[in-house]
Amino acid sequence: MAPRKRPETRQTSEMVLRPKSKRSRSPQELEPEAKKLCGKGSGSSRRFDSGCLWAGLASLQVPLRCRNIVRALHQPNLGRTAWPSLQQGLQQSFLHSLASYRISQKAAPFDRRATSLAWHPTHPSTVAVGSKGGDIMLWNFGIKDKPTFIKGIGAGGSITGLKFNPLNGNQFFTSSMEGATRLQDFKGNTLQVYTNYGTCNFWFCSLDVSAESQMVVTGDNVGHVVLLNMDGRELWNLRMHKKKVTHVALNPRCDWLLATASVDQTVKIWDLRQVKGKSSFLYSLPHRHPVNAAHFSPDGAQLLTTDQKSEIRVYSASQWDRPPSLIPHPHRHFQHLTPIKAAWHPRYNLIVVGRYPDPNFKSCTPYELRTIDVFDGSSGKLMHQLYDPEFSGIISLNEFNPMGDTLASLMGYHVLIWSQQQAGTQK
Repeated sequence: MAPRKRPETRQTSEMVLRPKSKRSRSPQELEPEAKKLCGKGSGSSRRFDSGCLWAGLASLQVPLRCRNIVRALHQPNLGRTAWPSLQQGLQQSFLHSLASYRISQKAAPFDRRATSLAWHPTHPSTVAVGSKGGDIMLWNFGIKDKPTFIKGIGAGGSITGLKFNPLNGNQFFTSSMEGATRLQDFKGNTLQVYTNYGTCNFWFCSLDVSAESQMVVTGDNVGHVVLLNMDGRELWNLRMHKKKVTHVALNPRCDWLLATASVDQTVKIWDLRQVKGKSSFLYSLPHRHPVNAAHFSPDGAQLLTTDQKSEIRVYSASQWDRPPSLIPHPHRHFQHLTPIKAAWHPRYNLIVVGRYPDPNFKSCTPYELRTIDVFDGSSGKLMHQLYDPEFSGIISLNEFNPMGDTLASLMGYHVLIWSQQQAGTQK
């Protein structure tokens, strides 16, 4: 059911805010008040909770003094930023290493294109991939054993969302065009059905999971978002967008903060503790085109959005009302292509995204390559491009493993693994 094309909005920096404040205050002004309000407990109003949120997320960007390098490296695990010079040095070293990245492993296990991708949270050489036919492959490319393969239903079974169960690494959640959100294991068993429409007219397009709050959130093709406990109890089911919800994401540091992206050309931010209806969002972020994805950064302090044409945006969670950082980038939508989505590096302020050259794009050059582009998340500057002439197709999804040293890419039917190659090593 293809959505009708909507006209472009007139201003890219426009924003809808709920609730409206009398004046814009800086994080420094909010911090003393936020400390008092956070101590009041769950009875605080939305205004008070939002103050805590802004001050808390803003503090993630303030570097703390550290006495030794071990403590500095440990700061990201505490939700803090290490010394800027140390962090920049490590990031620069990683960018330099990308010059030696090559495709070290490849697979083409499906008879339809790959549509979803998830790294195992504790096994850095294990990745799960879903296909348009509903097939799922669990691949530990670090060993020679045959990958685990679960056969799908074929046409109409497309896996639209795939997440490992954070409480049990032998299980995974899926959302699909089959009209269901499930918990499964790699023996092919369905352990629990969370949502099920039972019809091909409605389906689920994305999902996310929180280990701390033990919640599952999923969005469908008509604008509904469903929140459930991991025991399967539905907390609410509301129509939050006018059209298909392409992506849902929980903030990794404040898992009660939810971002939803839609083809209705908006990304909305929600406080799950205070959702009462479609107008109870904290912020609405208008875009000029339908939006494919909205990802919070690993430290929770930024939000990365990818539209369906030529724009990547980076919003700062400390002050949503500031204009976002805009990164022009060609990745237009095509019906028979898995939607292109930009993603964060898990350890550095870097963005990775596949390029779909567009002759109408302002900076397009003749014979432009279909590269994997790496951008600096702060400046928006293009830092590096990965390319292999043997696999020159459009690469829709790219994600680094939790260690940040191995990249998985989906290109049509192919699953590609990029890793650093030592000098003299043959591919």
